[in-house]
Amino acid sequence: MRVRTRFAPSPTGFMHVGNLRTALYAYLYAKHFDGDFILRIEDTDRERYVEGAVDVIYSTLQKAGIGHDEGPDKDKGYGPYIQSERKPIYGKYAELLVEKGGAYYCFCDKERLESLKDENGVARYDKKCLRLSKEEVAERLKRGDPYVIRQNIPLDGVSEYEDMVYGKITVPNADMEDGVLLKSDGMPTYNFANVVDDHLMEISHVIRGTEYLSSTPKYNLMYDAFGWERPKYMHLPPIMKDAQHKLSKRYGDANFEDFIEKGYLPQAIVNYIALLGWSPKGNEEKLSIQELIQEFDVDGISKSGSIFDEQKMRWLNAQYIRETTEEEFLELATPWFEKSVIKGKYDYKLFASLLHSRVEILSEIPDMVAFIEDFSDYGISLYEHKKLKIDLNIAKQAVETSIEAVEPLTSFSVEDVHNALVAKAEEKGLKKGQVLFCARLAVTGKASTPGGAAEMAALLGKEETLKRLKFSRSLFNA
Repeated sequence: MRVRTRFAPSPTGFMHVGNLRTALYAYLYAKHFDGDFILRIEDTDRERYVEGAVDVIYSTLQKAGIGHDEGPDKDKGYGPYIQSERKPIYGKYAELLVEKGGAYYCFCDKERLESLKDENGVARYDKKCLRLSKEEVAERLKRGDPYVIRQNIPLDGVSEYEDMVYGKITVPNADMEDGVLLKSDGMPTYNFANVVDDHLMEISHVIRGTEYLSSTPKYNLMYDAFGWERPKYMHLPPIMKDAQHKLSKRYGDANFEDFIEKGYLPQAIVNYIALLGWSPKGNEEKLSIQELIQEFDVDGISKSGSIFDEQKMRWLNAQYIRETTEEEFLELATPWFEKSVIKGKYDYKLFASLLHSRVEILSEIPDMVAFIEDFSDYGISLYEHKKLKIDLNIAKQAVETSIEAVEPLTSFSVEDVHNALVAKAEEKGLKKGQVLFCARLAVTGKASTPGGAAEMAALLGKEETLKRLKFSRSLFNA
């Protein structure tokens, strides 16, 4: 049997990491066995439909490196792959299920259904319309009475199936209700559409969250009534916000696009999400998409929830950044430089070389480079340094020495500035560490910078460097 998995999101907004993990695991499992990964859009809930959300689904999968073999844009003969375009198919199979005894027409109006609620406000249908005669059903259909089609769940016994992660699952039939399969407008509910679509698209393995563990027996009763082979099921443990709370799309938790905007790399996000509920056989945590495909297996999936730890993802993201080439990092960093400094004013390549080993997420960059534009009055106590034996007198000499070192320079590379500062320090009888430390402070006014005196001066250029050095000299005379 060829492995065929699917990802069937509803276009209701952004891509939550829980949805993305479902897509990822379905993709990894299919590709591990050289199978097919199908994208299907489940848009039957028109009230929750969000304009543009389908584009978000495509964009997210593309950024995440999760390529689908079939979908609305790649019809391989199983389409349409958008549920709202499959309405006639659902009507046909709903009627067939009625013929086979797995469903029935229900003509109850809203008022009657409301009256069936118990003292807790919970509604449970009482199978009244199941007891209608064939003749009465035919007459009401002929009259054009509004109806829905409900599933016919047995009143007694149990329904069982084997889950690939959780093992044997047993649900008493009495715990399940005769839910609506086809609504009065002819559109299917999720419970019906996913069964019909999975069968017709020859889905071999259904991979989804544990919230469907207890409802899967409903789907199996339909498979059995139709006489269709059941797919295999793999239910995934929840991703937790903390020990008590699940991550929730409803409350905006863990949006993939938000992490991209924060400066996380897509491959790092995907790598981290893969580890939320699954462990590779080895101890390696940084795995490319190809390595994930090779390593992925059901045995590594946990039965318990995993807490989403952004600090861990941040650490993993830093590993990916370190492995980029200088050219790749420069390309990634440039848009972030331009959020904080005047476009084209500084040498971004030098900036990138200074920050490459320091950045964990790209959104740190604007704050890291903001010092370059933020130079104003500062306290000269910053210069005092016990280890370097710098007091304010030494600091003043070091700043004067720095001016004398850079003023005659005609070339202003990092190497030229560094050599000039070191040579002038030796000439003036100062330690090079004292001059380099004070020169850096004098041109930035900051205790911490991503590079030393020579790098900062080279970034600023000779004119601005001298201007700042002379300003800093004036602070000692104030």
